[in-house]
Amino acid sequence: MTEINKRKIEEILTRGVEDVIVKEELEKKLLSGKRIRLYFGVDPTGSVLHLGHAVVLRKLKDFMDLGHEVIVLIGDFTARIGDPTGKDTARKPLTEKEVKDNFKDYKRQASKILDFSKVKIKYNSTWLSKLKFADILRLATNFTVQQMLARDMFDRRIKEDKPISLQEFLYPLMQGYDSVVMDVDLEIGGNDQMFNMLAGRTLQKNINNKDKDVLTCKLLLGTDGRKMSKTFNNFIAITDNPADMYGKVMSIKDELISDYFELATSLSRDEVSKIKQSSDNPRDIKAVLAKEIVKIYHGEKEAESAEEEFDNVFRNKEIPTDMPILEITNGIYNIVDLLCLPAGRQATPLASSKKEAKRLVEGGGVYVIKDSVETRITNWKEEIKLEEGIIIKVGSRRFVKISIK
Repeated sequence: MTEINKRKIEEILTRGVEDVIVKEELEKKLLSGKRIRLYFGVDPTGSVLHLGHAVVLRKLKDFMDLGHEVIVLIGDFTARIGDPTGKDTARKPLTEKEVKDNFKDYKRQASKILDFSKVKIKYNSTWLSKLKFADILRLATNFTVQQMLARDMFDRRIKEDKPISLQEFLYPLMQGYDSVVMDVDLEIGGNDQMFNMLAGRTLQKNINNKDKDVLTCKLLLGTDGRKMSKTFNNFIAITDNPADMYGKVMSIKDELISDYFELATSLSRDEVSKIKQSSDNPRDIKAVLAKEIVKIYHGEKEAESAEEEFDNVFRNKEIPTDMPILEITNGIYNIVDLLCLPAGRQATPLASSKKEAKRLVEGGGVYVIKDSVETRITNWKEEIKLEEGIIIKVGSRRFVKISIK
């Protein structure tokens, strides 16, 4: 039997939730004490899990804590098709090697949230790679071309005379079949996945004669207000070191503060309300938020150290004691190239592209620090002679220290 806690169940079905289909039915199942089987599928299109992914992982933990059966499905097959969700052009399918490289570290990262001794991990290549063409045709009879074309991104592409590949039509079919094979009661995902999740609801009903509920979580936007993505370099990784995590949270737009409290912490509405009432300064409120998020992933002591480090850097204008290291051979390098090189444990560059790097330089936000002397770089063609211990600084909070191999 599962734990029946009406207050907890209500919070699970409302906090950070965009939509539930069908809420009344799912709530009734949870209040009955019936143990349900639910899953979250993730296509390993990148190697880093961020706070946006954590919204759904934390929701899975809520269900797991009540005693329900939780599955994390690695879409190692669907990643090779390419999910068209939110894309104006076809997503480039990944190779099998790229998929394996990306998901090999997922479990370690997700372990910061989920106890994998209580979670099942499955891979959809186990069944999707065995489907024959006749099987796919039978699955396709459950949908019409009009239903697929109703997707917002397909409709938009047609109006803009942009191509739609046949494999993109097959994606929701393949994801939907996951629900059938695992015979789940519930699927959880981001609100951008609603179409794919409803495809699974249709197939589960038509093939297994079983109603699968769908719960979509709100999307946590990146620090700059766009979708959280490694492409935009606006993400906060759940494995970021405490100082980086704290600093990134402090950099979020003020209008995102409430969403971050709701989606990235466990603080109650009353606690958040008291925090907001304690100060009119968004910076002070973000400081509480940043410390709370760091505490979740690194503990109280590390959160306090990150707060102290941040204050030293930004209030006292000191250089941080802990920063990403860029290991590189001795030589002379163009500043744009340096900004785009991956550094630190997360292997993230200071700029996500050469275009962004040029913009940062021309905007006056790039500095080279040598022997405590800070020099602003304003010419993106500038060549930097690297030496051990030189620091590259972008803006007021991002630093990389050079280490000569």
